[in-house]
Amino acid sequence: MVVDMDTNETAVELTEAENELYDRQIRLWGLESQKRLRTAKILIAGLCGLGAEITKNIILSGVNSVKLLDDKNVTEEDFCSQFLAPRESLSTNRAEASLARARALNPMVDISADREPLQEKASEFFSQFDVVVVNGATNEELLRIDTICRDLGVKFIATDVWGTFGFYFASLQKHSYVEDVIKHKVVSNADKKKKYETVSIPTQRDVDYPGYSAWLEFDITAPSYLRKLKRNGPGVLLLSVLQKFRTAHQRDPSYKTREADLELLRGIRDELLPNSILSDEALGLIFAQISPAVAVVGGVVAQEVIKVVTKVEAPHRNLFVFDPETCAGYVETIEAK
Repeated sequence: MVVDMDTNETAVELTEAENELYDRQIRLWGLESQKRLRTAKILIAGLCGLGAEITKNIILSGVNSVKLLDDKNVTEEDFCSQFLAPRESLSTNRAEASLARARALNPMVDISADREPLQEKASEFFSQFDVVVVNGATNEELLRIDTICRDLGVKFIATDVWGTFGFYFASLQKHSYVEDVIKHKVVSNADKKKKYETVSIPTQRDVDYPGYSAWLEFDITAPSYLRKLKRNGPGVLLLSVLQKFRTAHQRDPSYKTREADLELLRGIRDELLPNSILSDEALGLIFAQISPAVAVVGGVVAQEVIKVVTKVEAPHRNLFVFDPETCAGYVETIEAK
């Protein structure tokens, strides 16, 4: 079906300054996409290194506003990858410490900070955003926020990085987007010899994305998935281990207690899936947030947010995993039961 995606949300007109600033990306994804970005309101919860990377990319894209939410303070560990908070901001609130450098990236974007705990935010708070991105939260909190967002019709992305390992899960509900379908059109039929011309036809697609509960209900020990686990690597298993650690201990593994935490991680791994392909070496790669992994995962998450807002191209469906041993990312499709 050929479609016209123009709606009231693109009625906004860009100023001369905005057209000049965003000229390069307007050439990349079109004026209407840039207008959609100009109206988008984004929440980024968790201003660790990953949150800073996502923030940078979203601000540079030219959205309407970005809210930075974090109740934690800047620590020495943040300086592994958190480039928005200056060194002198140690022990101050991470969201507020990131404001000055974030605003300097693009003065045309409204950027604000909120230092209240994510757990205290009710439905009314999330209703003001088009896309909510959360990292550093427990599965229980991610499920709570996703449930709220689905009730409100707000797109939700959960993401995280541990060391050189990272993931994101996209809960986009029913998402509509436009992609160009290449077709061959007959332009001449002279002398019984057909001549063709390649044409690109914008076509609307509608895809259903299950909620975060689909991931929580996913059975990694199912025989059908164990075959895929051997082929793709242990990334999904490692994600399960790390999230179970966070739930059980209300924190992430720390380099300060490395040996004790490695023992705990091995115990969770062996209980979850004995004799698995998840090696001890892989477990040793998940401390702090390492900047190259943050750059990759943060770049992918920001790219997906831009796809969601502009409605151009299909967002990945629906679990992205960045494997620390292969240094490569892949996508798993997690279906609702």
